[in-house]
Amino acid sequence: MIEAVIADFDGLILDTETTFRRSWEEIYEEHGLSVSDAVWAELIGSEADPAEAYALLERHLGRPVDRGAVLERRAARELELLEHEQVLPGVREMLGEAEAAGLRLAVASSSDRKWVLGHLERIGLLERFEAIVCAEDVAATKPAPDLYEVALRRLRVRAKQAIAFEDSVHGVAAAKAAGLFCVAVPNGVTRHLPITEADRVVETLAGHSVAGFIEAAEAYYATAAGA
Repeated sequence: MIEAVIADFDGLILDTETTFRRSWEEIYEEHGLSVSDAVWAELIGSEADPAEAYALLERHLGRPVDRGAVLERRAARELELLEHEQVLPGVREMLGEAEAAGLRLAVASSSDRKWVLGHLERIGLLERFEAIVCAEDVAATKPAPDLYEVALRRLRVRAKQAIAFEDSVHGVAAAKAAGLFCVAVPNGVTRHLPITEADRVVETLAGHSVAGFIEAAEAYYATAAGA
């Protein structure tokens, strides 16, 4: 019996990943650096401020950069861009259906708590989640399973009683490592890499029912138990 939904935040609930990419691209463009879609997709889902993003610039320039100054500038620009972002299609409906079905809700995010809570409050979804697990709560973020394992403990459910929703390769790997059935919803950044580990891939949550995801998850866990 499915009892819980655990969702990623960045790129799944709010499209922070497009704004993250754009804030970096503006800096890269000043220095004549262009980064492919596949490279961007690899950066997503593991850390809120990936070191590799700075390393790309440093390798291009052939010298170190002031990472603190770059972060301050880039983060300020990202917040400007995010002011216009709203909840991704189908998310509110999915949460409402899950609540109506008696499911418990949690967030498992590699980002820091201030970031996640602030945006969830702005878009009016903070109170919907019983548990919110962030980078500060674990020793290792995605693709390690730690975030999902903590979320399961806080919800007091087992892996086979939950469904994970993710948007990135790293996120799906984390959910699968924790033993969960995982639905992938790639966004404009993460769709440039194949998400082969996901149990189900959909272009958007809009138009999909929670009941359908529950049915698929229960069939998956039943098959796994009988294997």
